Amino acid sequence: MNVDADQHQTSESNAPNAGTNKAPRLHRFACIATDFCYFIAVLVTSPIWLVRMIVTGKIKTDWSARLGAGLILRRTARPRVLLHAVSVGEVNAIRGLVERLAADRLRPELVISVTTDTGFSRAMSIFGASHTVVRTPFDFTFAMRNWFDRIEPDLLLLVELELWPNMTRLAESREIPVIVVNGRLSDRSIVRYRRVRRFVTGMFARAGIVLAQNRVYADRFAELGAPEVVVSGNMKWDSIALADDVPGAAKLRTDLGVPKGVPLVVAGSTEPGEELLLREALPDGARLIIAPRKPEWFDGVAANLPGCVRRSRQVNPGEGVTADTRFFVLDTIGELRMAYALADVVVMGRSFGKLYGSDPIEPASLAKPVVIGPRVADFRDVVEAFLKSGGILQVDRESLASALSELLADPRRRAEIALRARETIRREQGGTARTAELVLAVLATRA
Repeated sequence: MNVDADQHQTSESNAPNAGTNKAPRLHRFACIATDFCYFIAVLVTSPIWLVRMIVTGKIKTDWSARLGAGLILRRTARPRVLLHAVSVGEVNAIRGLVERLAADRLRPELVISVTTDTGFSRAMSIFGASHTVVRTPFDFTFAMRNWFDRIEPDLLLLVELELWPNMTRLAESREIPVIVVNGRLSDRSIVRYRRVRRFVTGMFARAGIVLAQNRVYADRFAELGAPEVVVSGNMKWDSIALADDVPGAAKLRTDLGVPKGVPLVVAGSTEPGEELLLREALPDGARLIIAPRKPEWFDGVAANLPGCVRRSRQVNPGEGVTADTRFFVLDTIGELRMAYALADVVVMGRSFGKLYGSDPIEPASLAKPVVIGPRVADFRDVVEAFLKSGGILQVDRESLASALSELLADPRRRAEIALRARETIRREQGGTARTAELVLAVLATRA
């Protein structure tokens, strides 16, 4: 029942018992109060985020879509599922789920909604040919109302932890079931939510079902008010196919000008400052391909790697490469998997600095030995599964140089780590199938 909150209130006011039914009024007041808090927060923090967006170029984003405008989808007889992801990681995680839902006998229409610019680009490259991809707006009431009006979903899936007050409130008012898939509540998130529990309990309660990655996350969702929580597993184990080669990898080597036969380290999703550590830790004679996590970090990383070759600035294959070139900056989007396929050793970024780790599943799926640092809070369960089987090597900053030297000098050790990592991936898979089964059960009930 796709009913606007204001329309719903009008119909209630005409009913005989309108004076005693306060739910619509409370709903509208809660939306207004939330909008007011958002407005104050935006106003107070504008000197920070506005300057940052101008400096990084993100000011050029699709503002109309972020405010709720965009494509209006006509209704058909098929049920419609709206999947909301945040960025690249969440988009990658739902690939298998999208395939399974699309292949079901219900033939649901799938709409993928993404927040960030990089995530939107990634979603278009993966899903754009077969499904509708839209931008997720800010959580202001008017923007969310337009979003729901344009898409008219029968079911809303939120990936990992994308619960928002107005989003869930408007979904509830329109009787759209909300399901959290691949649910995750990190150590940092649960600490923050516990501080404001009385204000967020309703938001968590509006998630009809939470399909959590593991028991720890499940207990945290239940603690905050989620009414039904199921441990379905981490879909990221299923999101990457095991492969020994990646199409385009050989061409990437040629285009970059990385010599064949030389030891190659690939550092993926790095944060600022890690390039300095890698620069000093890289063994003599080895080459480094480094892929910073965010585009706004590209220039700073390149400035700290003297004589580096930047992928985005090459016009001809191998341009700018000399015998002394040791560093290659992958300042593009969508080519990291190809770079991983070329590696002798992979180093996971955001694990040696101030942030909280990167996902090691993708390089491990390509039979590459992975080295990761101590900062892994965002992927602790994944790293622990690999560590338990000996499928990853975890070191601190001081040990990175010796670890790289030893691995590059020992092919047997590299192969052993890679083999155990693949065994771990196979053992942990299945979350996507369980998630799809539960989602389709709810969708069948709606249909």
